[in-house]
Amino acid sequence: MSGLRRVEVGRLGAAHGVRGWLRVQSFTDPPQRLFEWKRWVLQPPETDKAGATREAKLLEARPQGNGWIARLEGVEERDAASRLTGQMILVERDELPPAEGREHYRDDLVGFEAKNVEGALLGVVDHFVDTPGNAVMVIKGAREHWVPVTSQHLRSIDKDTRKVLVDWPEDF
Repeated sequence: MSGLRRVEVGRLGAAHGVRGWLRVQSFTDPPQRLFEWKRWVLQPPETDKAGATREAKLLEARPQGNGWIARLEGVEERDAASRLTGQMILVERDELPPAEGREHYRDDLVGFEAKNVEGALLGVVDHFVDTPGNAVMVIKGAREHWVPVTSQHLRSIDKDTRKVLVDWPEDF
């Protein structure tokens, strides 16, 4: 793949069974959109600085319980699958469909200035974290703020000025 900007669209979870299947966490909406891309770039988590990014070909995917499992080319047994646990699934940004209406790609919001509804500058959107309840936007400034990405807390996004407005106290 080219050296264009890549976006995380999912993450590989634990091995499933003994034939190389892996649980998959999709960050796409709907979740099965992740499987429309047949070539993924896998990147080890940031904690694994020695790991190299590599391409992977998706062979098949299917629903399993309340999630998804997938099989990748060259991954044929549990130990090989287990070595991929935690890897980020990336695709080239230009392969993503355009965001419509109130939709936004998280990666596009990184670097946006974040102010609260009282007008206080909280900092800059640094990254996002997925929690069991919902995604959280991590804003770094004089202090770090973890703001839930919900309509209650994320009030508006202005792509032109690269600003987000949040309902979040400055001292929380």
